[in-house]
Amino acid sequence: MVCGSCLRSVIVQTGLIGTILTPKRVHFQSIGRNLYAGAGLTSHWNWNREFGTSVKMMVDSGATASGPVVDTFLKKDGDGKYVSGRWRSEDGKLSCGYSSFRGRRATMEDFYDFKTSKINGQTVCMFGVFDGHGGSRAAEYLKQHLFENLMKHPKFMTDTKLAISETYQQTDVDFLDSVRDSYRDDGSTASTAVLVGSHLYVANVGDSRTVISKAGKAIPLSEDHKPNRSDERKRIENAGGVVMWTGTWRVGGVLAMSRAFGNRMLKQYVVAEPEIQDKEIDEEFELLVLASDGLWDVVPNEDAISLALEEEEPETAAIKLTETAFTRGSTDNITCIVVRFRHDKATDPVNPEA
Repeated sequence: MVCGSCLRSVIVQTGLIGTILTPKRVHFQSIGRNLYAGAGLTSHWNWNREFGTSVKMMVDSGATASGPVVDTFLKKDGDGKYVSGRWRSEDGKLSCGYSSFRGRRATMEDFYDFKTSKINGQTVCMFGVFDGHGGSRAAEYLKQHLFENLMKHPKFMTDTKLAISETYQQTDVDFLDSVRDSYRDDGSTASTAVLVGSHLYVANVGDSRTVISKAGKAIPLSEDHKPNRSDERKRIENAGGVVMWTGTWRVGGVLAMSRAFGNRMLKQYVVAEPEIQDKEIDEEFELLVLASDGLWDVVPNEDAISLALEEEEPETAAIKLTETAFTRGSTDNITCIVVRFRHDKATDPVNPEA
């Protein structure tokens, strides 16, 4: 792994990093085929340029819950290409860090979100990574609405799996309705982790991914929705669609994932129904990594968990993973969230001055 200072030196010396990207989506027009690709100009970029401001943040929890104040620390470079931050629960038993970087892409289409609250006396924490394609609107819409909609679902606490599934699909309908007058047809993945007390629900649409560490072992809690997955291909073909090879497997030769939010023109085949796994968190569970495919394209599950476990603070782990993906040649936006579970006795709340 390349250290941060070495990486800064290389980038400043070269000035320009331009890479033709492997696209997630190909746009077709009547006159032919246009490749959706981009290149990033990253001269004078500093990995850890930060503004030294900590902010108090009220996490919105919807109408039925009361959101506690949490300490959130933000770091970002001067031109908005990179941001990181951290949060810790009041009892210190749960903490998270995030890192999001535009990378070699010309635009940023990744978004992330986390919320925490108490509902009917039960602690609820939600973490999500949303990777847009063809534009950023779908991913941004999910950041703004998905968790809010979930907490308003009448069965959120009594049948969480059903609430997640219905909320995913209804939020997709709502997004498509909000952009019905637009000529653009962008979409987004969603990989989310919802912790209700000690019970964890991981839901996934698309090719972002969530992996958990249990006794040092990397266990994927989601399976990427790729068109060449045998069950996904069968579902698409049964709906009248086709899966084609155009350098990679694509739905209709257009989209390199088989499930997504948005993508109106392919909606008959590209659904937003999530696959959901649930686990009871015990003392063997150490941490959780959620990330866009900008990480997973170049960092295997085992590497991600091994690297994250080397760091005590989840923000440091998230930055390390983002940096590793970049130095290994990722050509995409890179966003990850690391959630660490602490099973020892409760600790003091975060001291903002520490």
